Amino acid sequence: METYTYMAMDMEEKIFRRSPSNRYLYIILVVGCIVSCVIGILIGRFAIRPDDEPEVKDGLYLKGVSEFLVKDGDPEIAEVLMKNINSDNIRKYLRKLTEKPHLAGTNESHELARELRDHWEAVGLDHVTMTPYKVLLSYPDPDDPNFVELLDGNNVTQYRSNTTEKILTPEEDKPGVVPPFNAYSASGDIYGDIVYVNYGRVEDYQFLENNKSINVSGKIVFARYGEIYRGDKVRLAERWGAAGVILFSDPNDVTNGDFSRVYPDDWWLPPSGTERGTLLIGEGDPTTADYPSIETAYRELSTDYFVPKIPCHPIGYGIAMDLMKNLGGDSVQDEWQGGMNVIYRFGDEFKVPGWKAHIKISTSNQNATTYNTIGVIRGSVEPDRYVIIGNHRDAWVFGAIDPSSGTAVMMEISRVMGQLVKSGKWRPRRSIVFGSWGAEEYGIIGVTEWVEEYTKSLGARAVAYVNVDYAFDGNFSFYAEGTPLLFSPVIKATKTIRNPNETEIAAGRTTVYDTWLATFPAKKFGRPRIALPGSGSDYAPFRDKLGVPIIDLWYTYDPDLNVLSYPLYHSVYDTFYMVDKIADIGFKYHTTMGQIWTEVTRDLADSLLLPFNVSDYSTVLNDLGESFISRFEREMQSFGLDTSLLQGVISNFTRETEEFEKRIKTANLQDPFVVRRINDQLMQLDRAFLDPAGLPGRKLKRHILFADSTIDNYSGSSFPGLSDALVEISLGKNTTEQREIVKKHFSVVLFTIQSAAGTLKDVSDFMYRR
Repeated sequence: METYTYMAMDMEEKIFRRSPSNRYLYIILVVGCIVSCVIGILIGRFAIRPDDEPEVKDGLYLKGVSEFLVKDGDPEIAEVLMKNINSDNIRKYLRKLTEKPHLAGTNESHELARELRDHWEAVGLDHVTMTPYKVLLSYPDPDDPNFVELLDGNNVTQYRSNTTEKILTPEEDKPGVVPPFNAYSASGDIYGDIVYVNYGRVEDYQFLENNKSINVSGKIVFARYGEIYRGDKVRLAERWGAAGVILFSDPNDVTNGDFSRVYPDDWWLPPSGTERGTLLIGEGDPTTADYPSIETAYRELSTDYFVPKIPCHPIGYGIAMDLMKNLGGDSVQDEWQGGMNVIYRFGDEFKVPGWKAHIKISTSNQNATTYNTIGVIRGSVEPDRYVIIGNHRDAWVFGAIDPSSGTAVMMEISRVMGQLVKSGKWRPRRSIVFGSWGAEEYGIIGVTEWVEEYTKSLGARAVAYVNVDYAFDGNFSFYAEGTPLLFSPVIKATKTIRNPNETEIAAGRTTVYDTWLATFPAKKFGRPRIALPGSGSDYAPFRDKLGVPIIDLWYTYDPDLNVLSYPLYHSVYDTFYMVDKIADIGFKYHTTMGQIWTEVTRDLADSLLLPFNVSDYSTVLNDLGESFISRFEREMQSFGLDTSLLQGVISNFTRETEEFEKRIKTANLQDPFVVRRINDQLMQLDRAFLDPAGLPGRKLKRHILFADSTIDNYSGSSFPGLSDALVEISLGKNTTEQREIVKKHFSVVLFTIQSAAGTLKDVSDFMYRR
């Protein structure tokens, strides 16, 4: 080693002892090599740089990262999509969808599923499939129709109800119309007195007991539709010991008081019109709770669902008037008097001694196959992130508004998007999934089975679910119900879309948003009102099982009309004629809904950062906390529970949302890993509010902030586990046990809110210091 070193040094010395000209030549060669290397690097960097590789901007440049990966959505595409929504196409689709009745589980419903599959394949969706599920449905016996009758003391029929609705236009005169019935009603023959129970709510039964000394046990209760879900009416009737239920639509809720202006001259319900509907409480097939109804499924009727044990039958107000005028007993107070031209009485006896009522119900539960049709546009950058939009396809009869108005609009959206993808002009960043669900009317069954079958994939990949049960039930204003993360994209979309109402435009309200804000203001928040949804449509399993942000959109009627829903709801008269000639002439409101739905979907699928505003979540959470404490603070204190702890975790959640939004403003969005990290945190926020154990007594409902009320399945409930337990205590149910439920679930709520806040913290500093 020492000899080698010496020889090397000696050689170097000899080199530098050469002539000056040699030394200069050596230096020139070295400098030339260095310059050549630099030039080569510059040529490689700039002369042959790929066109899609970004220059260094604000932040770290990642070599080899295409600008394609960090490019935001193109606003010009939004204009192209919305301008191509065509009202004539929507009208054409609706006419086809309503040609035949298409009750869930029937061949006609399956036929529409196949036609939708063919449509999506034709317009250019990348993947289309049909998913069958064998589920428990319910049908009346066509050879043994359901009816209500009145018998005299000799059991001779004095009055019997019609078994079908009157045909008023040629559109209703078609084969396959199912007579009015309530799905999952128990079958049987029930005889006895009738007791009128108003809307059949808890307070109505309490009034009868406490103020009129009327006990409904063993009686047939007579309740008008409205205020609460029909299944809850039957559940409460069972709870109070009733033997059977008759439901009717009251003229006060389905007419404007002018009985000469009803269908087919207007959209008001005629006397024979009858609201069909399910009585099931719970989503999905009740024989495969929490698991999909596939061939290998184990089946047993779950106690997590309410399936009636007593018969129930729906009637129109024409039949109801004939029953009411024969009731005896005291006349009711003003609040219980409805719109029929007869004095309303409590009953519990008939005017003619010895008379009795008879309900004959042949309805039975049967296994049947229902189909979902699913279409996918594959995302260009994040194909493993799914923006899901959906609408159910099944109807009680023709279903022109519910649900086919939504189906027709979704078909047009898929045409516009599919053709733009086929042309090569656009492909969304994330995948868009179109869902046409089966058997929604029976209890949100088709979509629930799909969510249960693909829960592992959807739980990790679903970004949002945008639902349109029906696109239109009135032309007064746009409306929405949903969870907070989807408030922002809906508000943003409606600000860009022209108002379809020329009168509103003349008044200076030029956009959909302007009228929405004017008609449904949430002044406290400085935005339009967006209600918390109950469990009335296909969004439920996405929220309850997956913790996916959801929103439900539609154009609606003036709430000052004081109707329950659009008056022809679930009747044979919900026809194409009604929509085309009465409700939306020219289909301009359907077209507007198509534009709104399209833009919300595009924004979710195309934006670089998911358009979720976490501050909306903290705003809603603070409001929920204030409302809950205002309502239940005294009860909570009586149990030794400190509501300031709830205020504390909510305040901490608010701080974390503020810090998260600050970090987004300084984030390097040229780095796709940073973008993915932020989007993952946004996606996980709603999921963080799931409790795997479920709500108390409702293990299939897992979102601790949002769920339907146990008193009314249609209505949303804040802190539902706590609220429901406290309401049960007020009704005197198992007070000691319920108090322990409240105490335990309060601790779960506190922990879950704190955990959700933690998901917004810096990802490498996510733990709290205690």
